[in-house]
Amino acid sequence: MNKIVECIPNFSEGRDEAKVEQIVAAIRSVPGVVVLDREMDANHHRSVLTFAGEPEAVVEAAVRAAHRAVELIDLNQHSGEHPRMGAIDVLPFVPIKGVTMADCVQLARRAGERIARELQVPVFLYEQAATRPDRANLADIRRGEFEGLREEIETKPHRRPDFGEARIHPTAGAVAVGARPPLIAYNVNLATEDLSVAKKIAKAVRGRDGGLQFVKALGFDLKDRKQVQVSMNLVNYEGTPIFRAFEMVRREAERYGVAVAASEIVGLVPQAALNACGDFYLRLENFSESQVLENRLQAALTESANGEGQAASQSSSLGTFADEVAAGTPAPGGGSVSAYAGSLAAALGAMVCNLTIGKKKFAEVEGEARDILVQFEQLQGDLRRAVSEDAESFERVMTAMRLPKESEAEKLARASAIEQATKGAVAVPLRVAQSAMQVLELLDELSEIGNPNAFSDLAVGAQLALTAIRGASYNVLINLGSISDEEFNRQHRAEVDELIARGQEVADEIETRFFRLHPR
Repeated sequence: MNKIVECIPNFSEGRDEAKVEQIVAAIRSVPGVVVLDREMDANHHRSVLTFAGEPEAVVEAAVRAAHRAVELIDLNQHSGEHPRMGAIDVLPFVPIKGVTMADCVQLARRAGERIARELQVPVFLYEQAATRPDRANLADIRRGEFEGLREEIETKPHRRPDFGEARIHPTAGAVAVGARPPLIAYNVNLATEDLSVAKKIAKAVRGRDGGLQFVKALGFDLKDRKQVQVSMNLVNYEGTPIFRAFEMVRREAERYGVAVAASEIVGLVPQAALNACGDFYLRLENFSESQVLENRLQAALTESANGEGQAASQSSSLGTFADEVAAGTPAPGGGSVSAYAGSLAAALGAMVCNLTIGKKKFAEVEGEARDILVQFEQLQGDLRRAVSEDAESFERVMTAMRLPKESEAEKLARASAIEQATKGAVAVPLRVAQSAMQVLELLDELSEIGNPNAFSDLAVGAQLALTAIRGASYNVLINLGSISDEEFNRQHRAEVDELIARGQEVADEIETRFFRLHPR
């Protein structure tokens, strides 16, 4: 498949497996669509299905699923912990391969129009597909749920749907249809029956109330477990990793004397998100995915098939960084070299600080120099770690590419894994460019107060930092060429363009200052 879209509809049925199976069968009846996952939760009285395929096929499968849900689910008889306003409650489209967010917006609107026309279910567009700013947030659309919307949709103009009549379906309610990036549905269960604790923690954690930027959260009661739950959507798992959300919930719970009972992931999750948790909790040093038995075995089998086993073993025995770069293997490469250049720039900045601190001539600026030194040392450590992290992120992409691709499901899973791993491969060089920019700005600040006898070292550091910015940016850009998410690409291209322009400007200022002191 050249174009792949993922769809993750939520249905207001989490207790009758036969009904959910009928909805799944409706999705599977569309050629070119693969059901990847299903989750049922009796407390939430909700099911989450995940399927993917070619864009037009996914729209058809979504509409067929909506038809079956409207036939089977009566919200007048529905009661669960999760907010809901429709039999098919939420219908998001997610770009995976060969499609942009703008494409998914059009798919969402096409599906929404059909659902309203064919089923007489009013449709509200949300997230990237929203036609109004006040409908970007799903919670704002669903406020009041089925019962509240039934009263307001006919009387309040701001509650009129995007598609369909201003009249709720008597049994199936309404549906929110949208387009969004991938997210992780993550829940933390607490060892208490006090629902107010879960609600207070959810408010502290969620971004809209000043918590974690990329987290949406609610508190729920799990009556059959005699527990409460903080239910979260991590809308950017790189910006807010799973472990950070978990730790904030745990710390907030401790304030109320409550322990965490368990946590769960609903639906599918990128491997990179779980790897980040392992790195954080185990405090692993120099960990690589090649240390995972299954990954190493897969890599060995692939290399053996390609006749590359001997070259790989020779590469692993090379002793120095320069020799490793020269070995003819894909990693370490330009990204690692850029990070190394940035760490050398920070090291030269630290050297100039140390040649300034303790000298009577520079006593007035010693405090500033010490502050700058601390920052250089931190950035140097970050950039040195990025040398190996860049190679590891490349290996994650290669691991995703080695996934099996025999069946349609395997092909879809592989394509999704490659897309997510490539986005991860963008994160490391972007961080290198950002850190190198900080180094360059500190060097600029130091050039005003530092020991002028070491200005040539400082100027060399500036050029190395600029090289790190440019080199890391090149690695960001080359990875963006393999990512289908247009909005992601646009944002990252704009950021690296700004970093390169600003880096060149600061480096030129330092060089001009150097030649003013030391004319050619």
